[in-house]
Amino acid sequence: MSTEPAFDARSWLAINAIRTLAMDAVEQAKSGHPGTPMALAPVGHVLWTRHLKHAPTDPEWADRDRFVLSCGHASMLLYGLLHLSGYELSLDDIKRFRQWGSKTPGHPERGHPAGTEVTTGPLGQGVGNAVGMAMAERFLAQRFNRKGHRIVDHRTWALVSDGDVMEGVASEAASLAGHLRLDKLTLIYDDNRITIDGRTDLAFSEDVGLRFEAYGWQVLRVADGNDLAAIDRALTEARSETERPTLIVLRTIIADPAPTKRDRSEAHGAPLGADEIARTKAVLSWPAEPFSVPEETEEQKAASIAAGEERLADWQTRLDAYRAEFPTLAAELDRWLGGPLELDDEAELPAFGAGDAMATRQASHKALKTIATQVPNLVGGSADLAGSTGVDLGPDASYFGPGVAGQSVAWGIREHAMAAAMNGMAAHGGVRPYGSTFLVFADYMKPAIRLAALMHLPTIYLFTHDSIGVGEDGPTHQPIEQLAMLRSIPNLTVLRPADAAETVEAWRVALARQDGPTAIVLTRQKVPGLPRRGPVTEARQGGYVLFDPPVAPKAAIIATGSEVQIALAAALNLSESGLPTRVVSLPSWERFAAQPKAVRDAVLPPSLRTRVSVEAATTFGWHRWITDHGRAIGLDHFGASAPGDRLFVEFGLTADRVIETVKQVAEESA
Repeated sequence: MSTEPAFDARSWLAINAIRTLAMDAVEQAKSGHPGTPMALAPVGHVLWTRHLKHAPTDPEWADRDRFVLSCGHASMLLYGLLHLSGYELSLDDIKRFRQWGSKTPGHPERGHPAGTEVTTGPLGQGVGNAVGMAMAERFLAQRFNRKGHRIVDHRTWALVSDGDVMEGVASEAASLAGHLRLDKLTLIYDDNRITIDGRTDLAFSEDVGLRFEAYGWQVLRVADGNDLAAIDRALTEARSETERPTLIVLRTIIADPAPTKRDRSEAHGAPLGADEIARTKAVLSWPAEPFSVPEETEEQKAASIAAGEERLADWQTRLDAYRAEFPTLAAELDRWLGGPLELDDEAELPAFGAGDAMATRQASHKALKTIATQVPNLVGGSADLAGSTGVDLGPDASYFGPGVAGQSVAWGIREHAMAAAMNGMAAHGGVRPYGSTFLVFADYMKPAIRLAALMHLPTIYLFTHDSIGVGEDGPTHQPIEQLAMLRSIPNLTVLRPADAAETVEAWRVALARQDGPTAIVLTRQKVPGLPRRGPVTEARQGGYVLFDPPVAPKAAIIATGSEVQIALAAALNLSESGLPTRVVSLPSWERFAAQPKAVRDAVLPPSLRTRVSVEAATTFGWHRWITDHGRAIGLDHFGASAPGDRLFVEFGLTADRVIETVKQVAEESA
């Protein structure tokens, strides 16, 4: 048990302040979730005052414990804790809960307010985030700690709900955490047995604790969510575990101690109502005035700030001693923690030219092997497809468990957990995560990719087997609509390189990106190295002129990936036969759209009205580049099982069809 004094009336003042703030904020906003913050206020108080290592005056302190509120609907719990702990979150901020421009959104958003580690709300994502954070801490600790110098030494705590543990992503992530024996990870499971539709036994009757034991977790149980001493003991036991992650099954009553709505589903996602709030405050002997916070809680706030300052000072002393003994390591740690490491523009990567025929996944593999040595905190792997996606760095690079700090993660067949954990790793800081799988399985990752974009996290996704070029595996494995899906996500940069040389440039773009995720989309089949009018570095702008005829072009073929070779063959034929045609390689719609108008107009002049696009995917979205006068060649249907070359012919993705289509569009535009 902790060495803190016994819990007293001041603890309950702070707990009940959180409860009443949650009730009042939701009531004033006329929307929100009051019941879970009320039930979890006791465990939140014990965790934040006795176990969580944090510093309110420096929310970004590198060695702080990470706290994830996976059940993001309980956001008023987090806001109450931040306010009472001395973070920059005022009572006025809480009064503006869920309002335009406030610091207190309906679900927590990374860094908004300060002290919010990740954006949560879609259930289960926070579990994956927490696993990724624990993975990042272990990697950094094994890389930098030395005997007598534990400069990286913190824990990850997450509060999760019934809904979280029902979600598949949480199961995937928990299975991985147990396999990796992430002993500095603790999930606190709010077992209130209530969901929006009613009691959980409508659809959920398993023993969650037994499931986590099967995953290899330590499982502790606290029978009463108001038993502060029992909660304290469980948190202490979790901290002392050195072999396994810990799940604490905490039995709570939603909306406790509301007289009539406690333990009822209507307390989950709607205001309690003025009458119920008044009755609840009477039970608590609390002032009826909304947003009343006792002056005594100022003592807790001051104590929290003072404890944080003491932790910071102690860490700084230890860091200074570390710098003195290990100056090179300390400088490297500073670089890693300062933000994603950038690859120097002059860094030597594999060079490819015209005639270098290979699958772009193979070119990516060659580039990655070099990049991994130059960016030593690039950590990732594949969802059981390392050889196929080209991310196998060899057995010596394996990240597995205690004592091993390899860069390669075997994520297992857990695409969703991979993406969610990558978010946690990136949010933690100090590492640059990547993950790979077949493009068709991007569907399994979509929720986490969206959150990476929303949080501006610099995660990197390698999606291979990008088209009907997959061939014989058939339509289940041939992505058709996935490119359009990825391109529709705001703040996600998608790159589909045309050949090996463009693939290297795609990696440079991804590593240079600091404010959002990047997806590199790669072929299974070989593609030729393409001749170019200019340097391949032009690919970094997202779209460029790959080929121009000897005279001013009268038509343009726009393509991405493996279809650029088709476009080039068609353009050469058209130009020789009297219709001079430009080829534009457009590996990234997002980057090209972000270029100045002058750059875009130089590549695709408005006067160049005859435009045809070719891409082995749905034509959805291509109107943006071909305008009203153009034509899109693609696949607005699923594929089939046959050799890839045959499928390109059968589905009309050929130079002959492109030639015919360009001529038709030219006639129509004349």
